[in-house]
Amino acid sequence: MKSLNKASTLLLTSSFLLTSAFANEQPNAQDLVGKTYGGAHLLHINTDNDRVTSAGPYSNIDHGSGFGGELGYRWTESTEFRFSLSKINLVNEYVGFNEPNGSSIAVDALYFPTQQNFYVLGGVDYLDIANTQASLDVGAGYRHYLSERSAICIEGKGHYQFSEHFKDTSAKIGFIYFFGDSAQPRRTKIVAPVIKKEPAVTAVAPVAIVEKDTDKDGVLDKNDNCANTPMTDKVDSNGCTVFSDEKVRMELRVNFDNNKSIVKEEYFSKIEEVAEFLTLYPHTSLVIEGHTSKVGSRTYNQKISQSRAQAIVDVLVNKFSIQMSRLSAVGYGEDRLINSNDNKAAHIENRRIEAKIETTKKVVIKR
Repeated sequence: MKSLNKASTLLLTSSFLLTSAFANEQPNAQDLVGKTYGGAHLLHINTDNDRVTSAGPYSNIDHGSGFGGELGYRWTESTEFRFSLSKINLVNEYVGFNEPNGSSIAVDALYFPTQQNFYVLGGVDYLDIANTQASLDVGAGYRHYLSERSAICIEGKGHYQFSEHFKDTSAKIGFIYFFGDSAQPRRTKIVAPVIKKEPAVTAVAPVAIVEKDTDKDGVLDKNDNCANTPMTDKVDSNGCTVFSDEKVRMELRVNFDNNKSIVKEEYFSKIEEVAEFLTLYPHTSLVIEGHTSKVGSRTYNQKISQSRAQAIVDVLVNKFSIQMSRLSAVGYGEDRLINSNDNKAAHIENRRIEAKIETTKKVVIKR
């Protein structure tokens, strides 16, 4: 019998290479429940030494390779069901014999013990190798997600046919795609400036009726240091307008796609409002803070959070002509989550930048 070593070696080696080469965020298991996926795969099978294509000697089948498709359904966070169909080109161990085409029709249940990439499986496989026979199959696989919808799968299986006691092994690599809705990006919310209002104060009418008060501010001309003060303004004892210090502030939040630091055009209008604020108050400066979700390594998250903050700085400088010296970009990685849940909605909410700016301005106190 051919051993399972070739399939196992292919599975483990390919899994190691994929996990080393990519650091993308993968979908949460609960987000996949109830979704259907389709896919295509390439297949290689090592057949039992006793399988033959005819009754004569030296007609042993050695191996086969082919391709196929599959449909699957995620039933729970840990369990999937899958139907697959494959066409197989068989190769005899000795030349000169008819090499028929084979096929495989399999129904399998997949179990994900960690609800992530690795899975084990078992099911029934109707193998057509010289003749159609039902086999019990068991195996394991690894699924590497390229995005929240798509993944590359590598899998190895062993097959046992009861009536003839054939023992076959197979390995396959494939691509799958999940169907269903995806989350929409969150919109930036700008908090309106909070302005404190002082109660109006009524000016005391002049005591000396014979004296003039040309601007009608309640202060006689002889004592008025600020002529022609608007009648609606509150004035001090010198006839000058009284001002109060009021705080004005603005907030900016921009969300980013998974594993991206590109600013979407839909946020430009909000960034322009921040640029107008900075232009109106030229003495102010702004710190842009970059953040990530908690999926991925801390080192990678720190790097991409810094890139996201710097991307906002670049838009303010290049598109809205704000001086670089007034802007700072700081990446906090995954240290300042605003949603600590471990699901897709929380990851989308945490992939963001935040910026707050506050100053005071002189506001005329009205009568």
